[in-house]
Amino acid sequence: MRKLAMVLAAMLVLIQYPLWLGKGGWFKVWETDRQIVAQRLANDRLAQRNAGLEAEVRDLREGRVAIEEHARYDLGMVRSDEIFVQITESEVSRPAPDSAIRTVAAQVTSRPKP
Repeated sequence: MRKLAMVLAAMLVLIQYPLWLGKGGWFKVWETDRQIVAQRLANDRLAQRNAGLEAEVRDLREGRVAIEEHARYDLGMVRSDEIFVQITESEVSRPAPDSAIRTVAAQVTSRPKP
């Protein structure tokens, strides 16, 4: 009777092996589920980025505000009737008031078409 119980216990362990450690076992399923969750998070992050880029492209195609903003911040452009003021601060000590502010009048030869 004792041998029969040992044989049955051994068979039970052998049957459980593929369930837990085999090709389609629970450990593989858990790992695949973890990878799916990580990929969904990455996809959501990229979808938000794509939506932002799509909105920016739409704004550039339809509106003039975005084009003017890019020209000002990325290219440093100013209008002919504007004055450009740049404020700089010294990293070591506070500069004298006359050297802290530099004023430059913009000289624009041609104005962009509306």
